[in-house]
Amino acid sequence: MKILITGASGVVGQDLVPLLARPGVQLLLAGPDPEKLAALFPQCETCGDDEIVRRARGWDLLVHIAVDGKGHGGEARVRASDALLAGMADTARQAGIGRLLAIFPVHARGQLSQPVQIEGLDAVTLYVPLVHGARWAGRLSWLNPLPGRLARGLFGILAMLRPTLDVQRLADFILSSEQPGSGSEIILSDSQQDNAWFAASKRLIDLVVAIGVFVVLWWAMALIWAVIRFQSPGPGIFAQTRIGRNGREFVCYKFRTMKLGTRQAGTHEITAAAITPFGRFLRATKLDELPQAWNILCNQMSLVGPRPCLPTQTALIEARERLGVLRIKPGITGLAQINGIDMSDPERLAEWDARYLALQSLRLDISIGLSTLLGSGQGDKVAR
Repeated sequence: MKILITGASGVVGQDLVPLLARPGVQLLLAGPDPEKLAALFPQCETCGDDEIVRRARGWDLLVHIAVDGKGHGGEARVRASDALLAGMADTARQAGIGRLLAIFPVHARGQLSQPVQIEGLDAVTLYVPLVHGARWAGRLSWLNPLPGRLARGLFGILAMLRPTLDVQRLADFILSSEQPGSGSEIILSDSQQDNAWFAASKRLIDLVVAIGVFVVLWWAMALIWAVIRFQSPGPGIFAQTRIGRNGREFVCYKFRTMKLGTRQAGTHEITAAAITPFGRFLRATKLDELPQAWNILCNQMSLVGPRPCLPTQTALIEARERLGVLRIKPGITGLAQINGIDMSDPERLAEWDARYLALQSLRLDISIGLSTLLGSGQGDKVAR
């Protein structure tokens, strides 16, 4: 495999290149200062930008690294990297390089002019969060003098607040034989499921809030239950089987907002006539979700996560399973919901759920929770 790399002199490149230098892999590092590259990577071939067409003709892959390893950068920096990439892509096309992998910081998503799509190149855009390797860089450089175990423990605490990516995983992705299709946009990150600090903190927050709901709002829940029973025939609490973590079924509880006898289906398949007048108020204010505090106590749900679906919503279940979303607990609210995406578009919903999985952190969970309290997202829309 022959790989041309641009942007290798940065912090991420300095950690990444040695991991790509494996048997059967030939590397060529290109940049405006080939002497600097040669000093940084004496074991690799280097060349100037003006030599790429001649030196890398017919090579397999161009990796363009546009991340600084510090996990931040303004829009102007992103735009400059986008423009530089356009020139590099044109050079790669002239050299007959077949594939392009453009690596941008995750905050650049939405700042680029468009996903990387270049005629004649199999192009993929890869978004990465804070990349860490054998040494800590930028604001984390203070970890370097500490003993390894202590440094990793402190990093775990910091990592629960924002997504991160081990540079080894990035190298494995680049060299993987299974690559996404041209025009794809991928977010690559470490899984917070492997971060014990994150799991413990998220569970603690869930328990505190769920217990608080029952202790502080028991009277409101009793009042809501009474109004529902008085207004329309049927139970005050609605119990329905949903799909939870790892595809296991569980019983989800909500205040009943629909008329007795309404068929079991996704909300987007139910007409507005099926919703009671008080139910419309409960759904608009999200008070119908309060009984799910019991599901949180039973460790079946979390405050934030993908909304649980019905067993009959097979298209959504299959999409979530394919994207790894079923590895985490469902939630009362989620990233897709505050962005107005409901279950009427299962593929798009699963993609947003996967985006949440890749960007999962306590800071994101708090942001989603606050957005929900401030009124973002109104739940699944009913059918017209």
